[in-house]
Amino acid sequence: MANNIYSVITGTGNYIPPVRVKNEDFLTNEFYDNSGRKLDKSNREIIDKFLEITTISERRYVPEDMVTSDIAHFAAEDAIKSAGIDKEELDYIIVAHNFGDVSSCSRQVDIVPSLASRVKAKLKIKNPNAVAYDLPFGCPGWLQGVIQADYFIKSGDSKKALVIGAEVISRVYDPHDRDSMLYSDGAGAVILEARENDAPTGILCHKTRSDTYEYSEMLYMGKSYKLSHNKKDDIFLKMNGRKLYQYALEHVPKAIKDCLEKSKVPLSKIKKVLIHQANGKMDEAILKRLFGLYKILDIPKDIIPMTISWLGNSSVATIPTLLDLILKGKLKPHQIDSGDYLVFASVGAGMNINTVIYKMH
Repeated sequence: MANNIYSVITGTGNYIPPVRVKNEDFLTNEFYDNSGRKLDKSNREIIDKFLEITTISERRYVPEDMVTSDIAHFAAEDAIKSAGIDKEELDYIIVAHNFGDVSSCSRQVDIVPSLASRVKAKLKIKNPNAVAYDLPFGCPGWLQGVIQADYFIKSGDSKKALVIGAEVISRVYDPHDRDSMLYSDGAGAVILEARENDAPTGILCHKTRSDTYEYSEMLYMGKSYKLSHNKKDDIFLKMNGRKLYQYALEHVPKAIKDCLEKSKVPLSKIKKVLIHQANGKMDEAILKRLFGLYKILDIPKDIIPMTISWLGNSSVATIPTLLDLILKGKLKPHQIDSGDYLVFASVGAGMNINTVIYKMH
């Protein structure tokens, strides 16, 4: 009897920018609310409360001479080297991002050619059958790229795919919005390959949902909160943080549970939950709610590795960076071994949620 085809991760890579920005670096910012009124609290109070709510103490920014496709290329090279493959054998190059190549001197969107095309060129891949395209899907973009690559592999259309998540958010946030402290830059990548196996391995199942009717404007582009700062064409990333928190807490645990049930993998078998990190306290609450759905009060220690305290929210780069750090022994005591079951989950602009159940090969 013929074996089934599964999508397995054979290589991982990341690029963590070198510029460290601590919370104290925001002490001189002028913060306003969404009505244009200056906040009446001191910046020290604002920053201390921000740390308490989000657990973020610092984040990373790219140097002025780099853009998103540059760091996507660095992560891609790392993943290709990790997998030990010939880059010319890639069938797909998928780059998840949301803002394109935003330069340090302009906020104008630059996505022609696509970032995937730029990465393919930077990698010096000559194979015309390596299809390169971009995927804008909010913070869940990288995971959605993995899901699409899995479809290509399962259909027989692909044997090797490169999926990258890269973002430079430091150039699109409003410096007068306290939410600006959430965001960071970074890139992560994986190589997915087809494997024949008689037992399920790699990607076991996935689930995606898009709640646009009520929640499409939870994240959006808008004017600066400081009215005198506004120029005709200047727009910045904006977020309705309170409603987003409530949405994530209500829907993400249920999406993970639905995916677990679809995969027939019990929650008790899950070794790690690798979740997009927009807010440390929110992720802890999501995990607690997930276990609550199973009426489990005792949550396993270290099941949810976190990098947000020192890397901030790097959007599509969060999960692949997290996975790479663990697999390469750079996030002790966390460890992932052959046979371990993982949950990947993300939530973000759309509003979109996706989740993948994965078994290490």
